[in-house]
Amino acid sequence: MADAIRLTYEISPDDFTRAGEASSDVKSKLKRLGVPPEAIRKVSIAMYEGEINMVIHADGGEITVEITPEKIVMILADKGPGIPDIDQAMQAGWSTAPDEVRSLGFGAGMGLPNMKKYTDEMKIDTVIGVGTTITMVVNI
Repeated sequence: MADAIRLTYEISPDDFTRAGEASSDVKSKLKRLGVPPEAIRKVSIAMYEGEINMVIHADGGEITVEITPEKIVMILADKGPGIPDIDQAMQAGWSTAPDEVRSLGFGAGMGLPNMKKYTDEMKIDTVIGVGTTITMVVNI
């Protein structure tokens, strides 16, 4: 892998049938590139959680993934409502997901905590009424 590989995915709002397609695609590409399994596992979990959050809370958005020999950087950008209290949102089990989302088995409040747990770096930039950008890094 000489240069960085850049992948971009559009995430549709409220489309639970396609949620997870982007993270699955990245997982298969990382396998073909020979990325170590532990790094693939971390990227897959963190990106899936972020992708689901974008479907549930943020009216969709865009995920950009940059793969270099040293690391995988995932940038999840949405134009959702923003996160009013990041510290509260980072607490395991805390969720603003509506009941209909919970009835589908999503919205248990583990998205952001798992995203942080399975990445080496995570930064949240959020503006109420404008959107949220989450940057996650997994070192190879």
